[in-house]
Amino acid sequence: MNSTNSESIGRISEIRKNSFTIRYEGKDFPGKLKGSFYEESADKLPVVGDYVKFVYNPLGESMIKEVCERRSFLQRPDQAKTAVMQYMVANVDYCFIVTSLNEDYSYNRIARYISIVLQGGATPVVVLTKSDLCSNPGRYIREVETISDKANVHAISALYGIGLDELEEYIIPGVTICFMGSSGAGKSTLLNAIYGKEVMKTSEIRESDSTGRHTTTHRQLIELENGVSIIDTPGMREVGLASSEEGIDSAFSDIIELECQCKFSNCRHDTEPGCAIKAAIASGELSAKRYELYKNLGRENTNNHAMKKEISKWAKAYKKSNKKNIWD
Repeated sequence: MNSTNSESIGRISEIRKNSFTIRYEGKDFPGKLKGSFYEESADKLPVVGDYVKFVYNPLGESMIKEVCERRSFLQRPDQAKTAVMQYMVANVDYCFIVTSLNEDYSYNRIARYISIVLQGGATPVVVLTKSDLCSNPGRYIREVETISDKANVHAISALYGIGLDELEEYIIPGVTICFMGSSGAGKSTLLNAIYGKEVMKTSEIRESDSTGRHTTTHRQLIELENGVSIIDTPGMREVGLASSEEGIDSAFSDIIELECQCKFSNCRHDTEPGCAIKAAIASGELSAKRYELYKNLGRENTNNHAMKKEISKWAKAYKKSNKKNIWD
């Protein structure tokens, strides 16, 4: 460790409320934010996976002075109804979207995850777990593959080791993988299978609705012996969208291209002649279900983004008012 007056670069491995854990040279120690951070917007604060410049304090909390430039940054609305943004993880290469092949499976939710991951600059990998409990996993693989050609899809059974070899292409030294998915989808079981021993506790599944109890309560970064970093996240059954225009466009890039082929630039894909979207649906090139999903995600994103801007405006006005009251 460098002297207490010099800066080092570590990585945020865990956050609990306002308590930060910095990982440096394989060791974890507590950190706190420099005061100027509290004048920044929330997206400038450290998240799990961030590399940060800090000054080491052997007697207590080390001072976090700066967040290094991010190569990826995943965010979503904390609550779709308010569109308040939740900043999740940074600097991940792959995001394993973990969904079990039971009642947890949701075509729409997977599409939302893919859009969020693409928007954040990472590569989405859909991992369909518990394939041993499904009579036809191939059907689900084919269905998920229709969402976007930007996402790879794998069906596995971590319990029986089925399909785990397909994930080896992502498990390489220096790579960071984020696990996302519903509680009970099998994230912890998959992590334990990749690691080769139990590093995360797993929970039983309720027979009534095929969901599990929350086993991961906060985000944390785990370094495997093979040099791979895994960030496990709490389960999310509802996934909203806001500020995800680029992610949606990337996930549905083929639809964007079709829209550009319409005869009229302002085509609403309704009754206009020369509509490439209608022609693609009629020929079977584009499924009506997928196009409807694209429209729904776009509307949700637009509405939530507008609400987010309003909330941000209110927050700035409130902060400005408070500062004025302090000085008056």
